[in-house]
Amino acid sequence: MRILIVEDDLELNRQLEEACLEAGYVVDKAYDGEEGHFLGDTEPYDAVILDIGLPVMDGITVLENWRKAERKMPVLMLTARDRWSDKVSGIDAGADDYLAKPFHIEEMLARLRALIRRSNGHASSELVCGDIVLDTRTSKVTYKDKPVKLTSHELRLLSYLLHHPGEIISRTELTEHLYDQDFDKDSNTIEVFVGRLRKKLNTDFVETVRGLGYRLQESE
Repeated sequence: MRILIVEDDLELNRQLEEACLEAGYVVDKAYDGEEGHFLGDTEPYDAVILDIGLPVMDGITVLENWRKAERKMPVLMLTARDRWSDKVSGIDAGADDYLAKPFHIEEMLARLRALIRRSNGHASSELVCGDIVLDTRTSKVTYKDKPVKLTSHELRLLSYLLHHPGEIISRTELTEHLYDQDFDKDSNTIEVFVGRLRKKLNTDFVETVRGLGYRLQESE
């Protein structure tokens, strides 16, 4: 999952990035509303952490512009103010959830996981495809109840596929959601990771749709 963090507090931005990277997310960062708006408007994100009090362009305006442009990624709004009016403004602008500062990083991660699950139609923290189970809270994968060790990139690929079962997903889309904006979009590494997943999970649950991409199938 690819996350955008828009926060002008350098230390908090760093802490959020560190926590998200540790949780297995790919992270892009911005430190003002203008830069954040541009990234959110031009790059595909699975979720955004957006501060309400940003320089150049405030978070409410950023979010309103995204929603007007029909950018539908879930947004977790951060605010240093404990006023109900700010929370209402954020929700009305299109925020999916909010956190008032200060907050615990663990709570932020839990809310982020929930937003991503709900945006893809999943109610449980466990993503299941046949005998394959991914616990999004712990990032642990099992196949037929046996633990499977995956690299961070393999885990990201599996997570994205499990969030979109039955959908044909192009190599370009996978690349855009598994790497930050500086990654070479023409890389052929997706095929390598798909091959490794098939080998480690001893199944062809990832179907290659010729000329289109990949589709997650129920394993037998």
